[in-house]
Amino acid sequence: MTEATAVIVGAAESDDLGRAPDTSAIELHAQSIRNALAQCGLSTDDVDGLATARMSPVEVAHYAGIRPRWIDGTNVGGCSYLLHVRHGVAALAAGHCSVAVVAHGESGRSGVGHPPRPVDLVSAAGQFERPYGVSGPPTAFTLPAMRFLHETGTTHEQLASVAVAQRRWAARNGRATMRELITVDDVLASRLVAYPFHLLECCLRSDGGGALVLTTAERAADLDLRWPAVTVLGGGEALDAPAVSMMDDLTRSIGFRRAGADAFASAGIGPADVDHLMVYDAFAHLPLYGLEDLGFVGRGEAGPFVEAGETSPGGRLPMNTNGGGLSYVHTGMYGMFAIQESVRQLQGRADAQAGSPDVAFVLGAGGMFASAAALVLGRA
Repeated sequence: MTEATAVIVGAAESDDLGRAPDTSAIELHAQSIRNALAQCGLSTDDVDGLATARMSPVEVAHYAGIRPRWIDGTNVGGCSYLLHVRHGVAALAAGHCSVAVVAHGESGRSGVGHPPRPVDLVSAAGQFERPYGVSGPPTAFTLPAMRFLHETGTTHEQLASVAVAQRRWAARNGRATMRELITVDDVLASRLVAYPFHLLECCLRSDGGGALVLTTAERAADLDLRWPAVTVLGGGEALDAPAVSMMDDLTRSIGFRRAGADAFASAGIGPADVDHLMVYDAFAHLPLYGLEDLGFVGRGEAGPFVEAGETSPGGRLPMNTNGGGLSYVHTGMYGMFAIQESVRQLQGRADAQAGSPDVAFVLGAGGMFASAAALVLGRA
């Protein structure tokens, strides 16, 4: 079996997104699993593979009533779910399972049944950054963002344009948390969180979940699918440095470039073949890195590209069409929602449908550029 014979037959999110104060993190997992299985006429009895991050697959399997013979608890941050899909493809190819579920659920806003995030003081960041006041993503990401602006000539207005472009998509999405259109002036007038990031350039804090159902193309042909299957054409995964201050180059992500190159190579395509793009956007600078590191634009061209509306509705490269982590939802580990949107776009059922894309590229980040993963998805 090659990667192209694995397909996604179910992709669904939790009943509520954004605010779910009465729903625990594990129930967000279970809701998403039930909703995804319902799309392909399967039940938990059919599932023999399970992957989760942060919350143990042992807990989720027991709660959801799944008895897997393939298990993946890889947790390298918000891109973990992209790795899970890639690992699931390999498991299907090896015969380790026949139906695999990748599940996510976080009560990132309400904190209901939400596993704690302990501070790892023996980690590289804990020893060499935290003592100097770097205490979370907004402060950690300022160093690479400022260097990127300086070296590429990207302006603050162009950085703000990322939030503006994604809000244009979110305005068309009934599930998006933030839907009111904004301007560059609105972004720059919003509260300064940590220079150069204003509030509207930072991700949301949300509750929500999502799940994917993977199987073989042969098995999918016998299922009663609500939506067409989506083929996993390729993928990649990579690591960078454990702390931003240890990156080889603050203005480029080694992880983005390596994972992206492997994804393109395994799918046998290049940037020109991509119709739809999702780039993890915990903060507004990440899509700019993604555009350049993946080769969609040249050095220093990402800011002007977004500012010109090329990633907005009607632009040449629809990007983050659900509104992204800045406007749609961000539970803490956003990667699942990026995959969900690409699947919806390829199936032609997205709220903010961007034409009829044939090939979608998903790029995820984990930690502060510590890890990365990429997927290439296509119409079956």
